[in-house]
Amino acid sequence: MTNPPRSQSTNAIHAGAQRPRPQGAVVTPIYQTSTYEYHGEGYDDIGYIRLSTTPNHRVLGRRIAVLEGTEDALVLASGMAAIAGSLFSVLSAGDHVLVQDTLYGGTASFIEDDMKRFNIDHSVINPQDPSSWVEALTPKTKAVYVETLTNPLVQLADLEAVVTFAKEHGLVSLIDNTFASPINFRPAEFGFDLVIESCTKYMNGHSDIVAGSVAGSASLVASVKGFNNHFGGSLDPHAAFLLERGLKTIALRVKEQGKSAIRIAKALEDHPAVSVVHYPGLESHAQHERATRLLDGFGGMLSFELVGDVSYADEFLSAMTVPTVAVSLGGIESLIVRPAQSTHASLSVEQLEKIGLSDKLIRLSVGLEDVHDLIADLTSALEIAKGRVST
Repeated sequence: MTNPPRSQSTNAIHAGAQRPRPQGAVVTPIYQTSTYEYHGEGYDDIGYIRLSTTPNHRVLGRRIAVLEGTEDALVLASGMAAIAGSLFSVLSAGDHVLVQDTLYGGTASFIEDDMKRFNIDHSVINPQDPSSWVEALTPKTKAVYVETLTNPLVQLADLEAVVTFAKEHGLVSLIDNTFASPINFRPAEFGFDLVIESCTKYMNGHSDIVAGSVAGSASLVASVKGFNNHFGGSLDPHAAFLLERGLKTIALRVKEQGKSAIRIAKALEDHPAVSVVHYPGLESHAQHERATRLLDGFGGMLSFELVGDVSYADEFLSAMTVPTVAVSLGGIESLIVRPAQSTHASLSVEQLEKIGLSDKLIRLSVGLEDVHDLIADLTSALEIAKGRVST
């Protein structure tokens, strides 16, 4: 008799746990040892932190695979370790990859600068226009790389078309699912080959570690692991313990953050000091219909632009008292930034304009504070900033 399917809430707590429990421990112990007794195992099964084969790594790998709906998964030392390891595992010198036009800054720099040094080329595609993608193909194209929701405009690519296109042309499809998490979207169910998460964000949810994960078929994950064995991007056992602890509440956290985010987005959309709000849960969002159809929730990330000049945006940030002005996202505390000044400060004015990023744009990662307090603080900050600018 097979067990019935379990919910993401249950899987986040129990999937992949050690059985029998070591010494009866309900929580996976921290295996703070670099190496283990050798009993004739093959190289990839030797117990060693750098090989990501400790019990802490294995429990997380099994749990994340269940959450993502994949055959296997691997935890790594950061989101960038997961991104770099995945791309290098499917691409070699002379290969070519298609990437969407708006990517996380670290990913964009890695592709544009570092991969070029290894003779790996790329072409940028518009993720909203599938008919244009074939023009970017070359005989050397081996993969296509996209993000579920973009940073900071939370745009949603035509993900179904990406999978169809990849299969038609024999490409490996990779997706960074960080903004959605497996609670709101499971790319493997739609046919993506490799699913990448910056576990620093929603997967852990407490702003106290840096980690990443890669999920997919056993063969592709093994390829990423082989690269990582040499690259050295393994996760420390204590960080693995914290990530497992954070994962146990991911369903509750992400759902609650989404509930608050839609209320905040609607309140901001109705405010006269706000010119536009970017949130897929709003009917005004360009990909709202697609988001409603593909996603199980719209997430806790939104961005908005203020009327007036940049000084108003800066005064607004300084007047906030609940959200913290800081980079990163996905934690239990709300974080707010002006991307042109922080996360995207390395881009030129021309580059910012090309991706539609205004210097007045504010990005908000909604936490778990009371939504009434958040809306009141945002509204108050808008009024305080108005008074400061006008005097």
